[in-house]
Amino acid sequence: MLLGGTARSPDDVKSLQELGLDFAEISIPDIERFGKELPLYLDLLDESRFLYLSHGPQEGDPNDIRALENVYFPKLLEVVRLANQLRSRTLTIHLWMDPRFVHEDVIFYKTGFLKRLLQASSSYHLHVNIENLSEKASDLLPVFEAVPELGLTLDIGHAQLLTSKNRSFEFMTDCPERIRHVHIHDNNGGTSSDDDLHLPVGKGNIDFSPVLEGLREIGYRGTMTLELRPQEIENCLDRVVDILKHVSLL
Repeated sequence: MLLGGTARSPDDVKSLQELGLDFAEISIPDIERFGKELPLYLDLLDESRFLYLSHGPQEGDPNDIRALENVYFPKLLEVVRLANQLRSRTLTIHLWMDPRFVHEDVIFYKTGFLKRLLQASSSYHLHVNIENLSEKASDLLPVFEAVPELGLTLDIGHAQLLTSKNRSFEFMTDCPERIRHVHIHDNNGGTSSDDDLHLPVGKGNIDFSPVLEGLREIGYRGTMTLELRPQEIENCLDRVVDILKHVSLL
């Protein structure tokens, strides 16, 4: 199992390397800026076993098909190209599929959107994952059936929101084979996006041990990103390592 952290700049990558982590998940919200910084990121890989994963930009209004088609889709195509240049193994994207908040016709459109995106990325040998936001596992099962190559980035923090029990267990039960990457951050639960606090592990109320133990039981041995700033990662890294060792994932 490989443990990494979020990086928003080359300096963040240096900090993660100094912490002894295995990889950085590079956030790419601004394509033009990232394109200029790409050589700096690549320089940090020279003669190093350190790896890069990628995280795409936000989708904007989740119900605006016109903007999704004319703005977000072209942006993601460019992100795919940049992720390939970055030597990234995995790209995680946001595409909200919760029928409580996203119209049925938009979900249908987004399923086709994902098919086209994966077709475009296939020549780069890049694994594309959708990240759970507020969805139940049952919301994403039809999407996975329609898009066989699509993976899941299981976000344990997001799975704590709008629910009485962390939904990570649903995903591990209903589609364990789709879990190809994991995001770790803490919060206190809640009923809105404002409650997605991205706290260091131990600063919220998520019980990580049973979730991580469940991942071990389904045979997960992939990558896990601490979706925090480097200083926050440093402050909780020992706690995270202890939990991972306790559940035999490290």
